[in-house]
Formats: sequence, C-alpha cells, structure tokens
Amino acid sequence: MEGLIEYILQFGNLNIQQINLIKSKVTERELHKDDYFSEAGKIPKEVAFVVEGVFRACYYNKEGEEITRSFLSENSLMSDYMNFESNSPSAEYLQACTDAKILIFQKQNWEELSEIIVGWDAIKGKMIQNCMFQKNRKNPVVSQNATTRYLEFLENFPNLINRVPLSYIASYLGVTQQSLSRVRKNIR
Repeated sequence: MEGLIEYILQFGNLNIQQINLIKSKVTERELHKDDYFSEAGKIPKEVAFVVEGVFRACYYNKEGEEITRSFLSENSLMSDYMNFESNSPSAEYLQACTDAKILIFQKQNWEELSEIIVGWDAIKGKMIQNCMFQKNRKNPVVSQNATTRYLEFLENFPNLINRVPLSYIASYLGVTQQSLSRVRKNIR
C-alpha cells in the first residue's frame, strides 16, 4: 500500500485523512501468470496499481496474430483508461506475464475520490498522463533492424528480459522468435 501512496504523492500533496480515504477505496488482488486484468470486448471497470509482477498490453491484428504493444511492471498505474472513462469496450488485453499483486480501484471508488478530495482531479490527471506515457513509450521503430530494436528494449526495460517469455518480447519488437534468438546469440 505504501508504494501506491508514494506513487500518488509524486503528483500532488495529500493530508493524512485523504491518504487514509484513498487506502480505504483500494482492494488487493493477486493474479496468476496469463490471467487477464482487462479483456478486449469488455468494458473496463477498474484502475490498478502494480505492486508486484509484469503485465503486457496486447491485441490481435487482422491476420489473427497476437501483438504485444507494451509492458508494465511494478509501481505503475494500469488501465485501459480511455475506455474506462468512456464506458466503452476495450480493443486490447492487459495480461499478467508473471504472477502479480495489484491494488484495485473500482470505478465507483475512483470517481468518489474526485467528489471528496479537493485537488484529486489534478493529481489523477497527472497520474493518467504518466500511465498513458508508460503504456505507449518507446515502441520499437520498425525501420530499425532487429538488433537495434532488441538493444533498445534492453536499455528501456532492463529488468524484464528474464521475467517475460521471449515470444512476448519478439512480438513487441515485431520480429519472429527465431530472429530474436539469432539476435541474442550474436550479441553474447
């Protein structure tokens, strides 16, 4: 819980009563590897803070291939926020790559904080902006070769290489798993 509070306090100041109110609006949930936090075709009803574990945002392209769009790990806010706010079905999945522990805000509790805490909307806005940046950051540039994309992945996500399946990393990089294996072999 303290990690969540530290995260929130990066974006604004809160007093003890406000912090205690936030804590009262959160529930803890554990997800197993491959469980979904959010699924395509369903309306997202929760915002989560990742305490432990790694998640990926993924979707299926027109050819039916699974594409990993981004990774999220500890101390990150996680939500399909655009669809959460608009109450519309998601187009992607948020899936646990590892066993995970998250803190959940149900939609009603998330909205109640705006009604009760003066300044919460400003803090929330900054957190959501950061969440969107994390979810969309540093996507590989398709015009780069596979080695360059992989080296950038290692630089941007140094703690993920041994935590997520290579198939997810290959999908994120836009290469086949065989190509990724060759790149990794040549780098060593």
